[in-house]
Amino acid sequence: MAIWIQEDKGLFHLQSKGMSYIITLLNNYPVHAYWGKKLRHDSNLDGLPYLNGYSALDRLPQEYPQYGTGDFRVPAYQAKLEDGTRITELRYTGYRVTPGKPQLAGLPSVYVESPEEADTLELLLRDDYASLNVILRYTVYRDSDVIARSVEFVNDGAGVLELQRALSASVDFPENGQFDLIYLSGGWSREANLTRRRLEQGATALSSRRGMSSHQHNPFAALVTPDTDENHGEAYGFSLVYSGGFEAEAEVDGFGTTRLCIGLNSFDFSWRLEAGESFQTPEAVLVYSAEGLGGMSRTYHRLYRTRLVRGQFRDKERPILVNNWEATYFNFNADKLVDIAAEGAKLGIELFVLDDGWFGKRDADNSSLGDWTEDLRKLPGGLADVAKRVNDLGLKFGLWVEPEMISPDSELYRAHPDWCLHVPGRRRTEARWQLVLDLTRAEVRDYVYGALSKIFSSVPVAYVKWDMNRALTEIGSAELPPERQGETAHRYVLGLYDLVDRLTSDFPHILFESCSSGGGRFDPGLLYYMPQTWTSDDTDAAERLKIQYGTSLVYPVSAMGAHVSAVPNHQVGRVTPLSFRGDVAMSGNFGYELDLTKFTEEEKELVKEQVANYKQIRGLVQQGNLYRLQSPFEGNETAWMFVSDDQREALVYYFRVMAVPYPPRRVLTLRGLNPELDYTVLDSGEVYGGDRLMQAGLGLPDIQRDYVSGCFHLKARD
Repeated sequence: MAIWIQEDKGLFHLQSKGMSYIITLLNNYPVHAYWGKKLRHDSNLDGLPYLNGYSALDRLPQEYPQYGTGDFRVPAYQAKLEDGTRITELRYTGYRVTPGKPQLAGLPSVYVESPEEADTLELLLRDDYASLNVILRYTVYRDSDVIARSVEFVNDGAGVLELQRALSASVDFPENGQFDLIYLSGGWSREANLTRRRLEQGATALSSRRGMSSHQHNPFAALVTPDTDENHGEAYGFSLVYSGGFEAEAEVDGFGTTRLCIGLNSFDFSWRLEAGESFQTPEAVLVYSAEGLGGMSRTYHRLYRTRLVRGQFRDKERPILVNNWEATYFNFNADKLVDIAAEGAKLGIELFVLDDGWFGKRDADNSSLGDWTEDLRKLPGGLADVAKRVNDLGLKFGLWVEPEMISPDSELYRAHPDWCLHVPGRRRTEARWQLVLDLTRAEVRDYVYGALSKIFSSVPVAYVKWDMNRALTEIGSAELPPERQGETAHRYVLGLYDLVDRLTSDFPHILFESCSSGGGRFDPGLLYYMPQTWTSDDTDAAERLKIQYGTSLVYPVSAMGAHVSAVPNHQVGRVTPLSFRGDVAMSGNFGYELDLTKFTEEEKELVKEQVANYKQIRGLVQQGNLYRLQSPFEGNETAWMFVSDDQREALVYYFRVMAVPYPPRRVLTLRGLNPELDYTVLDSGEVYGGDRLMQAGLGLPDIQRDYVSGCFHLKARD
C-alpha cells in the first residue's frame, strides 16, 4: 500500500520508495502538509512544521485553492455561477482509495500495467451553494517518486456553471523557503534553453497562448533549493501532460510561502457545465528528487519511456533514417528520391523518409495542404511505386504529413472554406500561407482520418512524421454556439487526441514522430500517442548540444529525433566536422537529413562507421540511464553518458566547441557506474575501477581544433 490514512486525524500520507506527500484536513479544507524525503507512516506526524501558525486562508497551504473567501494568492480554479457571482468554497466530504490508476477520458496520461504499481487517492470536495463537486485525484507510484494529479469538476445541480479557470495541480511550499525556478524557454530553432532564476516576492509566470505547448516555453517547471545542482540537492518537478496552451506560475507571498500551480491556460478559456456534465483537467506529473536535477530527470525519463509511451515501438530500438528535406526541399522526382535511398542502403541506413512536397501541387509551401493525393508530375507511379522501389533496396519507407493544416490555395479549402478555425467577419491570419483546420468538428477529423488511412492502407508506410507548422489564431468554431466559443482551443486539442488515437490504434505498425516546426509541441501529451518527436528544426551540431541537453531535463533520449545535416548548416551557416555532427546526433534517435549522393568516398566510409556503430549502441542510448556531466549552458564543453540498468555498460560522449590555447589537462568525472566493478575502455583496452572513474575521473585527449568530440565505450570486466 502506497497510501496511509489516519481518519481520526484527517491525514493522508502518500508514500513511494523515497518520497512522502502528506495532506491533512483543517476545517474541512484539504491542506498541504509535507512533500519531500520519505517519512515513516507510523511516525508522529502531528503539528508538521508546514502547518504551524496558520490561521487565515491567505496563509493556509491549500491543496486546491479558491479565490474570493480570503486567499488572495493565485487560485487553482474559478467558476461563474448562474447568478453571475464567481465565489465558491470547496469543502471536504470524503475520499476513495483504489489500487492502480484510472484512465482519463479523452486525455493522455501516464498509466500502470498492473494495479500493484500504484495507488490512487480521490479527495471529494463540494460547494453546496453552487452544487459543484470536485474530485482531486492523486496517483502515487510505489517504486518511483512520482505523483500524478488531475481534477474533475461535476455539476450536479439544475443550473449552469461556467469554469473560467481549471488548473491541474497547485502546491504551497513552506514559509521562509527559498527556491530557484528552472524552466525551458526559447524560440523556433533554439528550443529548450535551460533557464534558472531566483524567486523573490511576487509572481513568475510561464505560459503559451498559442494553442500549442510552444517553442517559447515547455509545459514544465521545477522548484529547486539554491544549492541544488545536477547531482545534489532537492528538486520538485511539475510536467503537464498536454499539447495546447498552458500556464505555470510560481508566486511568493509576503510570508515567504511559494505556490506553484500548473494547468490549462486560463486566458481565453471557459467551459460551460450544464446540469449533470463534468470536466476533466489534463494530468500534471509531479516528481521529487533528493539527488539533484539528474535524479529528477531520470525519474521522468523512465516514467515517460515506459509508462507514458505506448505501443509496439515503446521498447523497440528505433531505425536509422535518411530524410530528403534538406537534400531536395520541394525540388525532386521519384528517381532522385530512390537515388538517395540507394546510397543509404549501401551505407547501412534502414529507413527512407519522403518529406514535404509529394502531394497536390506542392512546389512551395504556399499551396495544397489538405489535398492528400500524390503529385503524379513528381511521382508518376505514385507513392506505392516509390515505396516499392525503396523497399526493394532493403529500406523501409516513411512519409511526412501536416494533417492539421489547410492551404487557402487548395481543393479542400475551395470546397470547404468554413472548415478552418475562424471568426465570422474577421480576417483569417495566414502563417506560412496556411490556416488551421477546425479539429473540434467531427466531420473535419473524419476527412483527415479518411485521407490518411487511405494512404496508410495502400502504401507500405512504416514511419510518419506528423508536422504542425503554425500556432492557432482566430480561435473560433462555426460548430460551437456563442456561449461555448471559449472552449474552442481546448476542444481543438481534444479533437487532435481523438484523431491521432484513431490513426495510431488502426495502424500500430507505423512509427509516428510528432513535429511542430521542430520542438514547438514537444510535450508529454503527444508522446502518449507518438513515441518520438523532432527535437528542433535547427540541425547545427553546436546548437543541438544545448537543445538536446535542455530537452533531456524532462524527456527521455528515446523521444528525441537527431539528424546529421549538410554543411554549411542551413540554419546558422556553421561548418562542423562530420564526426562531430555524428556524435551529437547519435546521442538521440539517429538519422541523416542531406543528400547522401554528394558525399565523398571518405565521407561515405565515415558514415558507414557511424551507422554500424550506432546499431551496436542504440539500445543503450535509447533505453539507458542518462547522466549529464557538463552543461553547454555553462561553458565551452558538454558531456553526457548513458548507463545500462545493470551498470555493466556505459557510453560517454564529450564535446568541445572551440579550441582553447595551451589548455589545462582535461579530466571527466563520470556518474552512475558501479564503484565495485572494473571497466574496460573498448577503444584503448585500458581498465579502470568504477570508483576511480567517478572520483578521479577519465583523462581526455588534447586535440587542438574547433568542434572536437569523443566517445568512450565502457564495459565491465567479468
